[in-house]
Amino acid sequence: MRHLIGEMISETSTTARSVDADDPHLWLEDVSSGAALDWVRARNAACEQELEGHGGFAALRERLATILNDKARIAYISEHGGLVYNFWRDAVHVRGVWRRTTLESYRDAAPAWETVLDLDQLAIAERENWVWAGASSLPPAGTRCLVFLSRGGGDAHVMREFDLAGKAFVAGGFALPESKCSARWLDIDRLAVATDFGAGSMTTSGYPRIVKEWRRGGALDQASTLFEARADDLSVSAYKDFTPGFEHEFVERQIGFYSSELFLRGDAGLVRVDKPDDANAYTVRDQLVIELRSDWEVGGRFYPQGALVATDFARFMDGERDFAVLFTPSATSSLDGVAMTASALLLTELDNVKNRIVELRHVNGQWRRREVNAPAFGALGVSALDASASDRYFLTVTDFLTPTSLYLCQAGSDRRQPLKSMPVFFDASPYIVKQFEAVSKDGTRVPYFVVMDRKARMDGLNPTVLYGYGGFEIAMKPFYSGVTGQAWLAKGGVYVLANIRGGGEFGPRWHQAALKDQRQRAFDDFLAVAQDLIERKVSSPRHLGIMGGSNGGLLVGAAMTQRPDLFNAVVCQVPLLDMRRYHKLLAGASWMGEYGDPEVAGEWEYIRRYSPYHNVFGDKRYPRMLLTTSTRDDRVHPGHARKMVALMEAQGHDVLYWENLEGGHAGAANNDQQAQMWALTYTFLLEQLR
Repeated sequence: MRHLIGEMISETSTTARSVDADDPHLWLEDVSSGAALDWVRARNAACEQELEGHGGFAALRERLATILNDKARIAYISEHGGLVYNFWRDAVHVRGVWRRTTLESYRDAAPAWETVLDLDQLAIAERENWVWAGASSLPPAGTRCLVFLSRGGGDAHVMREFDLAGKAFVAGGFALPESKCSARWLDIDRLAVATDFGAGSMTTSGYPRIVKEWRRGGALDQASTLFEARADDLSVSAYKDFTPGFEHEFVERQIGFYSSELFLRGDAGLVRVDKPDDANAYTVRDQLVIELRSDWEVGGRFYPQGALVATDFARFMDGERDFAVLFTPSATSSLDGVAMTASALLLTELDNVKNRIVELRHVNGQWRRREVNAPAFGALGVSALDASASDRYFLTVTDFLTPTSLYLCQAGSDRRQPLKSMPVFFDASPYIVKQFEAVSKDGTRVPYFVVMDRKARMDGLNPTVLYGYGGFEIAMKPFYSGVTGQAWLAKGGVYVLANIRGGGEFGPRWHQAALKDQRQRAFDDFLAVAQDLIERKVSSPRHLGIMGGSNGGLLVGAAMTQRPDLFNAVVCQVPLLDMRRYHKLLAGASWMGEYGDPEVAGEWEYIRRYSPYHNVFGDKRYPRMLLTTSTRDDRVHPGHARKMVALMEAQGHDVLYWENLEGGHAGAANNDQQAQMWALTYTFLLEQLR
């Protein structure tokens, strides 16, 4: 099963192109120039003309829109001041409505929702293309909140203070202009604000490097500075832990994507919390909890990479270094998440990409552990109802074939009260989920999931799409998708989800194994899964396609250029592709901890070997490619996808391109745009792989 089909192309027969300062496609990086947008519209028209012309496209798009707008979907909620809040989009509320009700009413099949803010009406009144970017309420039960709105769905947003009682923006209240900003409550009259304060106030990654305390009634430019990060840091922010009796204010300097400093703010100024730079640390009542990304020797003891440890916060700040170990990883297990209730910590653990939940309580100086009797299948998610005042929490349960369910649980008990369940969007009875392992080039065993018709023949003829990500310590777990079920499984397709290195499936070690000069391991893992699918005769190169977005777009771009013989279709979404210039485009500089610095000759040497933009050639045959992105994506620059298409067209390759003129990094700003994007995507895959 380990033999290669053909030879691995890590050193291609054609040497990777050298960097050309006169790249003829640089003009496409000018996002909103008339010439660039004309180029985009021409390719959108060609893509839509071809794919929308296929029989069944209109019906598929309509069905996907119905799924995405279905009023029986789960309305996920958060609690504030005794009410639960939800943001909702459907066919009537295209931009969405922020609404609230009581928890008791929420339990009903048809809750009595009260509209708090209607974004469709606001957009009309203000003649702005508003997209919801979230809200932050003043704890524990204040009537004020901060509302964040984005133009077209980008990461940059405006902030406005909102009165929950009056359901209106506060006249003369706190407000920030559009920026990649951070604003956190300190109390009713103070905010911790990190935003664009003018020249020199943003990092090279495009995020704020200065955080200030802004008092009500004062001018923003007169706010007092709390901390200034370096220009080459990622960002800076400040926040307050509002837990009654354990209130603390903190400043966090985000040095890089995986390194940070934490400071406690007190009367004497800022005091550094002496944690490892690559560890996450936060307070839980009287405890300091630290998530370790690297081994740590301190206080005469050893704590392994991936462990979760805790100690008394006050004694730690006084110099004590005696930790309790709350979680220790194994060869197959890792920490997937931590949630806090009023008296417990809830750990979501992963074991061979399957979740379990553990409850921890700190009693009389000791941590007590209890296994929660939660469902043993699929993916589990935990979030507190009110972390400071209640032991109740929400539990979500999902897998590939079972609609997501939402339960209300109580720490200390295994009883679960069903609250909501996603509708059944497709008949799951014909399908089965299997978990296999592929063996990567260096011998590492890489798990992956296969969702397929239980009656499908293992004859290599099944249209199959392989999805992967492999970056930023993000685990790919089972999920329920009506879109995937209707648009792919119901059409006879096989869906595969790969758990390759670079992700977080097995903790920090799995992620760090594919960092920087080891990035090729993520690509090798993905290619190994593809080869394993072929060897098992789940599919074959004629019927196998790959799909990925963002970092996953880089993944499929590299896989395509290295082993074009393995695939017949590539869907590359909001991708990174020009790895020579990625750090100069939008938020790209913040990812150098993941990929490396192209300005350093030794690092560019290994980046150059896989950068898709520098390894696609006119004398090679590639599988047909569909690239999608968004004009309003201000995280991953649309220039990556645009330039790749322009280059491949110039080389004579057959490539399709579709750019949503709004939508941010998600690629779409509303459900109808999502339906269009996915209808194009799955129509392309079906036509290529059947």
